[in-house]
Amino acid sequence: MNRALILAALSGAALLSAASPNDAERTKWYRDAKFGMFIHWGPYSLASVEASWPIMVPGKWGISEADYRALPQRFNPVKFDAAAFVRLAKAAGQRYMVFTTKHHDGFCMFDSEFTNYKISNTPYKKDIVAQLAEAAKKEGMPLGFYYSPPDMDHPGFRDTTKLSSTNWNGEPARPEWPLYLQYMDLQLTELLTRYGDVAIIWFDGLRNQQKYNGTHFHDLIHRLQPATLINNRIGLPGDYDTPEQFSPKSIPTRKGPKLGGEDLTDHSAGSGVPKAEDFRLWETCMTINNTWGYNANDLKYKTSQHLIRTLIDVASKGGNFLLNVGPTPEGLIQPEFEERLLAIGKWLKVNGDSIYGTTYGPVQGLAYGRTTQKGKTVYLHVFDWPKGKLVLEGMSGKLASVSMLDGAKPLRYTQQAGRVEIDVPDSAPDPVASVLALKLK
Repeated sequence: MNRALILAALSGAALLSAASPNDAERTKWYRDAKFGMFIHWGPYSLASVEASWPIMVPGKWGISEADYRALPQRFNPVKFDAAAFVRLAKAAGQRYMVFTTKHHDGFCMFDSEFTNYKISNTPYKKDIVAQLAEAAKKEGMPLGFYYSPPDMDHPGFRDTTKLSSTNWNGEPARPEWPLYLQYMDLQLTELLTRYGDVAIIWFDGLRNQQKYNGTHFHDLIHRLQPATLINNRIGLPGDYDTPEQFSPKSIPTRKGPKLGGEDLTDHSAGSGVPKAEDFRLWETCMTINNTWGYNANDLKYKTSQHLIRTLIDVASKGGNFLLNVGPTPEGLIQPEFEERLLAIGKWLKVNGDSIYGTTYGPVQGLAYGRTTQKGKTVYLHVFDWPKGKLVLEGMSGKLASVSMLDGAKPLRYTQQAGRVEIDVPDSAPDPVASVLALKLK
């Protein structure tokens, strides 16, 4: 879409209807998907440093702002294969992807007409977002776009004659600020009109998010693509909350505190099960090691067991799990990440019914595992396998049957009020998490 058409769209001449389906219809695919791939990638991968933060809060990264800004001159990910990324996500059991189109540094991984700080001005020259969008469409993979409202490169966001570390929160009091909001408008319109269906716009607004006039951008997104979901990091609740690097202690509700944005502390409390109308849709985003971007020096990888159990814990509270990869400068996903993703996929091939399409479980706070539910089936995920009988307290519904999810024969059980005792095999069928299917009458 060229500049003239984008400007026409912004004037209202080419906007789609703002009418959208109700929230339940819009979010159904997302609530069912449960597990997605987050991708943080840019020229910063060349230096094995985190995205943007080395110029915002310098010190521990060992790179100057000038050197950081020069990285695009060497960025040439010639081994990037968009189809391989999508295939890996599918093999991992991930049912949507979110890609960083622009991080806080302002560098664009798409060929925006409104900046020179972009992938098409690197030795690589090609539009990464376009390739990924095409591959995702061919595979039927929903694709969302991370887009950073903060932008260290744009002179409307901040006085760029100064170091980013001095004014990285932006300067909305300057007369140039409206020009920056217009820039955001133009770029979001590019993303929503060039690359087909956009499943999600994932904002990351940092502090004082109200300065971005989130209502305007919500309206823009809903007019251009009514079905697109929006997270909660542009000063408005959006469609879902985004706790970062943790799973909440309890099920998030509309009456509870917002999870996500600049406050990454878990304020949730209690272990009760809310009414369906009080539930607040949410998604935990998490790294496989400790950094979002590629870092050859970060070898602190979470185990596949830890990641599978985190996925289960998130699903047990009704959430989604967005697991991040940071591709290498050449455009590959490192083998340590791939190994863990494939292990999760292997577990989901057997146990996916207990995750996909489920909601939070009726029994919360179990010491030895978690529950999820789909229709009349409660799935009991057991982390610590017992000797003899498995005891489940707090089941209010009357059971019709109990069996292992992997297709084994029905298990003997007794039920007395809310207490269920199940005769289980001597050893755990799965060392990571064994799943029982409890059918309700």
